[in-house]
Amino acid sequence: MPNFAANLSMLFTEHDFLDRFNAAAACGFKGVEFLFPYEWDANEIRSALTENNLKQALFNMPPGDWKAGDRGLGAIPGRETDFFSSLQLALDYAAILGCGRIHVMAGIVKEEDARREARATFVANLKRAAPMAAKYSVDLLIEPINDKRDAPGYFLSRISDAREIIDEVRSHNVRLQFDLYHAQIMNGDLETLIRDNTDITRHYQIAGVPARHEPDLGEVNYPYLFELIDSLDFDGWIGCEYRPAGSTSSGLTWAKHYGIGA
Repeated sequence: MPNFAANLSMLFTEHDFLDRFNAAAACGFKGVEFLFPYEWDANEIRSALTENNLKQALFNMPPGDWKAGDRGLGAIPGRETDFFSSLQLALDYAAILGCGRIHVMAGIVKEEDARREARATFVANLKRAAPMAAKYSVDLLIEPINDKRDAPGYFLSRISDAREIIDEVRSHNVRLQFDLYHAQIMNGDLETLIRDNTDITRHYQIAGVPARHEPDLGEVNYPYLFELIDSLDFDGWIGCEYRPAGSTSSGLTWAKHYGIGA
């Protein structure tokens, strides 16, 4: 049976952030993920995890200056110092939270003629970052994010490109974060993508397509894909990174079959 993690940046937002852990546990979630924890003290988050018997599945590195348009620094030439200071902060949080996976955001690269340098920067940063993360027993995950709708100009948008980068970096702890919502928008043919990349996938995320609501709202047959993922002996987490169409609890009817619900 899949291991579902509630994304606390999107789910249970009717509660204050530190109260969302209890809300997630009350609905049967065993794990959580979120985007950026840095606004809160890591020890407070750890206490919320411990009190609710939850596992921290994933969180993102700091993205840079979000208000100025940054969406990660991994592939941004000239921002290497910022990238590695952000990585160290993320690793410090990971150590306190007992989290073994961090999402390394690539960033926005809108100019086509800048992509070659951006790719070289991303590969070089990941090669240098991998042994740093290994000291903390942390996997660094890269995630293709659709650049058609959610993140125009995002450098990494296709699973095939992520695979090429992972193959070039050649580090056991640089792997794929496979968001099925983004992949459906950019590629489709999800079953083939899952099968072809199961060897490098360490974390999945889900949302309905096209509106990014609950996974039972939209064009993707998630129950079929969950069975497929199970059949491939995936033992990681599937992050529920969607925006509820109504309240979080009322939208969990899709998950009752998996032991999750209000």
